[in-house]
Order: sequence, then structure tokens, then C-alpha cells
Amino acid sequence: MNSVPNSAGSHSGSDPSASNSSVSQRLAEMGIELPAVVAPLASYVPAVRSGQFVYTSGQLPVIDGALPATGKVGAEVLPEDAAHYARVCALNALAAVHALVGIDSVVRVVKVLGFVASSPDFTGQPAVVNGASNLLGEVFGEAGAHARSAVGVAVLPMDAPVEIELILEVR
Repeated sequence: MNSVPNSAGSHSGSDPSASNSSVSQRLAEMGIELPAVVAPLASYVPAVRSGQFVYTSGQLPVIDGALPATGKVGAEVLPEDAAHYARVCALNALAAVHALVGIDSVVRVVKVLGFVASSPDFTGQPAVVNGASNLLGEVFGEAGAHARSAVGVAVLPMDAPVEIELILEVR
């Protein structure tokens, strides 16, 4: 299962919104299989629909039930690795969306909120969260363009280096 291909750092050049292919077909073309939904760590659900929007809970970069790394970006975790983990978080968020409404019901990505556990002197949070943003652009094309916040924090659950939330419009 190739659930987390390496991030190239930019859009792939092909625009899935320009073709008739579904999001699930685009994921298959990219060699991506959405992972299983990560079980919540506390009293919440992975995603909620309200009207035409789906809000995901914060997703950690869990792969096969475990975090691939822990610690602060700029100290124990390299920024390039953290960007890859942000991509994993986005895939986990898309898995939660798929389980709730089906990935092909997504009309557009509205907002990405990225939290980066940062050493006190680390200021590259936007580049880390690009790992998630670039994946969404590759998967959804123009419909993946979104508003975004990239926030540095002292610590995240389980000492994860990054956490991503999504807001998506669905049909």
C-alpha cells in the first residue's frame, strides 16, 4: 500500500478539475490509497458534517497506528521531514472525510489549519504546512486552493511534530 508518497513540494502540473475524473480516480492515478481512519485519542469524532461543510478534527501523522517521529520541528525533527508528516496528516484527514461522506463528494477545500510543534527559534511553519497544502492541490487541482493558517505551538498531543485540520465543502 502506497499511502504516503514523497512530497515534491509543488503541484503536479495536472489539474484534476479540468478532467472528468473523480477524486478517487485521481488518488488511484497518483498511487495513493487513503489509510484507515485514525481512532480518536479522546472524546471527539474524526469528522463532522454541518450543512455543505465537513470539519475534520486535528489529525496527527499516524502511520499504521504509530507516530513516525516525535519532538519539535527545528530541534528533534527536520523541517523537510515535518512537511512530509503534514502530508500524512492531510491524508488522514481525507480518510476521515471519505468515511463520513465519500471522497468524491468533496467540492473544494475551504481551509487548512496547521499546527507545528516548534523549537523556540523555529519560524518555518508555513513551509511545513505546505506538505498538506501541496497534497491537496495535487489531489483536487483548483478546488484544492484554500485559505490557511500555519501556527507554531509548544507541544501537540503525543509529542507529534505536526497536526492538520481541514474544512471542506461537499455536495
